Amino acid sequence: MRERSEERRPLEILLVEDNLPDARLIVEVLMSGPIPKTVRVSRDGKAAVALLRDAKRDGAGPVPDLLILDLNLPGMDGREVLADIKSDPDLLRIPVVVLTTSSAESDVLRAYALHANCYLVKPIGLDAFTSVVQEIEHFWLSLAQLPVQNEKLKFER
Repeated sequence: MRERSEERRPLEILLVEDNLPDARLIVEVLMSGPIPKTVRVSRDGKAAVALLRDAKRDGAGPVPDLLILDLNLPGMDGREVLADIKSDPDLLRIPVVVLTTSSAESDVLRAYALHANCYLVKPIGLDAFTSVVQEIEHFWLSLAQLPVQNEKLKFER
């Protein structure tokens, strides 16, 4: 595992998932992994966006280091959540992993057009599902260099 400058604090993950059994399994697998982390769960898109905006604007909670997003959510669906996050200069740096049941090419293309960082289809079967979540943790929390979320964007022009 690489040394991380933010290793002093647990990493923050926001899981946006309305399927309670899937959410429980994802949280259980993530929390059993070796990397210190906090996982918050939002069961609908509108609440997730409100949580993110409040955290960034008011410091009402930590801004997540990673967002795991289902597409098929009640009310504001995952596509709308993704579009909203990636159009907000204060939130667009949050890496978003789409984890959904849809393998439709139109959903894959739209998610990447909306700047998803990764698109994964939920596999059938407990072992395969567990393995996918473990791979998300391994790649995004061990290998990938995540942006620091607490600093304002500063671009050289």
